[in-house]
Amino acid sequence: MDVFCSPGRIAFSILGFDIYYYGIFMGLAICFSLLVSNYISNKYYKYQDVVLEIAPMVLLFGVLGARLYYCILNWDYFIVHPFEVLAIRNGGLSIHGAILGGILALYYFAKKSSNYKFSDLLDLFSYSLPLGQAIARWGNFFNSEAFGYPTNLPWKLFIPVEYRPIEYTNNEYFHPTFLYESFLDVCIFLILIYLLNKKNKLKSGTICCIYLILYSIVRIFVESFRIDCVKTIFGIQFPIIVSFLILISSLFYIFKKRF
Repeated sequence: MDVFCSPGRIAFSILGFDIYYYGIFMGLAICFSLLVSNYISNKYYKYQDVVLEIAPMVLLFGVLGARLYYCILNWDYFIVHPFEVLAIRNGGLSIHGAILGGILALYYFAKKSSNYKFSDLLDLFSYSLPLGQAIARWGNFFNSEAFGYPTNLPWKLFIPVEYRPIEYTNNEYFHPTFLYESFLDVCIFLILIYLLNKKNKLKSGTICCIYLILYSIVRIFVESFRIDCVKTIFGIQFPIIVSFLILISSLFYIFKKRF
C-alpha cells in the first residue's frame, strides 16, 4: 500500500466545471494567511485591519508575480503554447515570484499612504506566509508535481507514469519534496510566532529577513532533492541560486541594521 498516492487533480465538478484540489488548497492557504496576519495586525501592531485593506492588491501582485516568474523560467514551453499562460488551474505558480510581487504591492501601498511603514508591513505579512506555503504545497501533491529523486523510503510518493520525467519512467516511487517543504514551512511559522512576543526588541524589517533566511535554507535543501527544475546556471538549479542571493541579502540587511 502506497503511503502517498494522489487521488487525482479534480476534487469534484459543479455543472460540468471541474474544481481542482490545487485551487482549493491555494484558497485555503490564502484564507488562513490573511486571518492570521489580520489577527497579528490588530493585536500586536498599531495597524487595525490593514491586512484586509491591502489584501486584494497583495494577492493580485502576488499571483501575477508568481505566474510571470514561472512562465519566464519555462519560456521555451510557453512561447509555443502562449494561451497556457492563463491556465493557472493546472499549476505553475512560483513562490519566489509571489514574494517579489507581494513586496512590490506593499511598497506601493506604503508609498501611497504615509500612515504605514514599509518594513512594518513586510514583517506583518511574513508571520503568516510560511503557514500559507505549508498549506499550498499540498496542491503539488494532488497535481503529482514537484517531487524528488526515486526512493524506497517508507514515506515514498507514488507518481503515475504520465507525470514522470522520461528518464525516470520505470521508477514508481519518489521523494515527496512537497511534504518536506510543507513540514519545514510549519517549523518556520512556529519560530516566527515565537519571535512575535520579542518583536519590540527587533528592528523593523528583521522578522521579514528572518523568514527569508529560514525559507531560503529550506528551499536550498528541498531543491537538492527535486528533479523537475528546468533551468540551471553552471549546473546549479536556478531556485537554489535565487535562494542563496536572498539569503545573503537578508543577512546583510540584519547586519546593517544591527551595526
